[in-house]
Amino acid sequence: MDESTESRGFDSYVFEYGVDGPKVILTGIDGSDSAWRAAAYAAGLARRQGSLLVLVYVQPIATAAFGQAGISLVETGKEIADELLAYIEKSTHRTESLRWEFRTSHGDPFNGLVGVAEELRADAIVVGASEHAGHRMFGSVAVRLVKAGRWPVTVVP
Repeated sequence: MDESTESRGFDSYVFEYGVDGPKVILTGIDGSDSAWRAAAYAAGLARRQGSLLVLVYVQPIATAAFGQAGISLVETGKEIADELLAYIEKSTHRTESLRWEFRTSHGDPFNGLVGVAEELRADAIVVGASEHAGHRMFGSVAVRLVKAGRWPVTVVP
């Protein structure tokens, strides 16, 4: 066997965190069908890998320009987060082997997911494909996460 085709042992590669496989898998949820498919896919990965699944809902920021509408936007965001958490709890009560937590963040979805991923040192991010036509012009959250190049990103259709 010549040197160019020689295989190297596994000892020559060291994982960053000292473990084999992901410890934290993060997924963004917003109540859309695509986001729920991504959450289900991420849950399967987390269960099989023994990872922590972190489900993140990013609430839009209410600015002063919205006035009274800003207050209702915050209240609506809290209601959506409560509904998402109730649905997650109902869906996961039969799955004892899945470790998960629910977090909320504020801002735009990209920066919200990045902030939580950095805080938790996430090993992977799973998101649903965008269902909004406007993302073709400005770029979807999934594309922006891939271009950031900080984590493996799985986009679930």
